[in-house]
Amino acid sequence: MAEQDIQDTGRGHWAFLAFFTGLGGYYLATLVLTAATADRFAEVDVTDPPVLGPLLLLIFLPNVLLGLGPAVVSWRLGRGPNRDFGLWPTARDLRVGLAMGGAALLAAWLLGTILLRINPDPTTAVERIGALSGGRTVWLAAAALFVLLGAPLTEELLTRGALWHALAHHRIPKGVVLALTALVFAFLHEESWRMLGLFAQGLAIGAARMITGRAASSVVAHATNNLLPAVYLYTG
Repeated sequence: MAEQDIQDTGRGHWAFLAFFTGLGGYYLATLVLTAATADRFAEVDVTDPPVLGPLLLLIFLPNVLLGLGPAVVSWRLGRGPNRDFGLWPTARDLRVGLAMGGAALLAAWLLGTILLRINPDPTTAVERIGALSGGRTVWLAAAALFVLLGAPLTEELLTRGALWHALAHHRIPKGVVLALTALVFAFLHEESWRMLGLFAQGLAIGAARMITGRAASSVVAHATNNLLPAVYLYTG
């Protein structure tokens, strides 16, 4: 599908609704899960956290809603996620995505090295999930698979799918769109100590979307970027 078909600005009037539906679902699910588990974990010893087992996958429910909102709105008001955002990868999407995913990993490594000197003992989301898994279980394997494939799809549907489409509909310059979507990507991860690194990764991943005009390339770039964290989650 040609780039101009994906970025048809005359059909993007619903895209902000898609973005805020996904974002609202994410924060609503987070609020509900936090409220439902607050009493259960109020007395937890952080040095010996409980093993969640299959409940570990509930951690990812808000993230699922990030992508489900844009997908549903696109199906109802647009032409469907594949035609609106370009989700089915082409050979070019794979090539560009792998290259930009490698650039994102390089940016994460370079900036991470600097940030670790400032904050030498951070706790990442991957480490928190691993602490609740109870070892290398099937549930941890499923969590690692979601980090590798699920999170890139849902987060890209929200940022480089719905939000990018909305901004393009209002004819925002591409460079500004790239920066804004990277900023939202960084804030979504809620890890303030590595905001700069996440922003740089978001720029690299978004560059794939800008080069090809399709979200599939940014999904591939995001998955490439998440490969090491996914492996670390399961093995570390």
